Amino acid sequence: MLARTADNLYWLSRYMERADFLARIIEATQRLASVPRASGKDETEWESALIASGAEETFHANYEVADEPNVVRFLAFSEDNPSSIRNCIEYARTNARAVRTALTAEMWDAINSAWLDLQNFNGQGEAMHDREETSRFLEFAKATSLVFDGSAYRTMLRNDAYWFSRVGLYIERADNTARILDVKYHVLLPETESIGGSLDYYQWTALLRSVSALTAYRWIYRESVQPWLVADLLILKQEMPRSLLACYDALVRFLDEIGQAYGQQGPGQRHARTVMRRLEQASIKDIFQSGLHEFLTDFVEDNSRLGDLLTQQYLLN
Repeated sequence: MLARTADNLYWLSRYMERADFLARIIEATQRLASVPRASGKDETEWESALIASGAEETFHANYEVADEPNVVRFLAFSEDNPSSIRNCIEYARTNARAVRTALTAEMWDAINSAWLDLQNFNGQGEAMHDREETSRFLEFAKATSLVFDGSAYRTMLRNDAYWFSRVGLYIERADNTARILDVKYHVLLPETESIGGSLDYYQWTALLRSVSALTAYRWIYRESVQPWLVADLLILKQEMPRSLLACYDALVRFLDEIGQAYGQQGPGQRHARTVMRRLEQASIKDIFQSGLHEFLTDFVEDNSRLGDLLTQQYLLN
């Protein structure tokens, strides 16, 4: 496979996963912002949404206040934000069009139909005070990602095209899970609120909802929401599809398939296995003792490093 084709497939999947994540972040933040705060400030949650999305610096270069209308407009519609939902779908379609012959008909229909439907939302970014319209757009973004991912899983041959698309998806998913977990623990809880308080409960519940993990949490732990158990679920539970361990289990598997197909392992495979071993050997007690924020920061850097290694190894012409 040409490096250019692999790169298009890799980024196509990353952009679709990112659009889904941003939609979930906005929904979760809307829920959190509706909970009364003792401090009287309602900007904290929206600032945290920007931090989780990695768009804080770009946002403040364009807006002064991190309130709901500005943040929703920026994360969902802004052309000035390279990672807005609108731009993610646009970029995904551009990548898909470049590798049209490597996609199944169902995959192309999913992304092209989404791109056409996206045009119906033109101008909506100026009316983000309308919660109903915002909700409709976010549901559209999540459904688009779900349909695209399902069509890839159900219709693609299990060859290098599929493997590169899955690698892009799981690198993006791991990054998103780590960021939202880190932001919740490190940013959202105010100094005046104790861990385990009512506000803390609502925040962790909203986080679980944002990654579709609330039901899974109840099935596994069968008790009220606790920060260390949420972290355990999203970091170390391999049966949880969005956990860091599950993402790296998939990454190691697909990278090994690529290595076997091309007859050579490389730094990308070795780095992924190193991260995987570190996750397998970790315990949630040790993670909290050494610092959850530090652990997640190191993970995000390692995950980004994997993306850089794979770019050098496979995706450059």
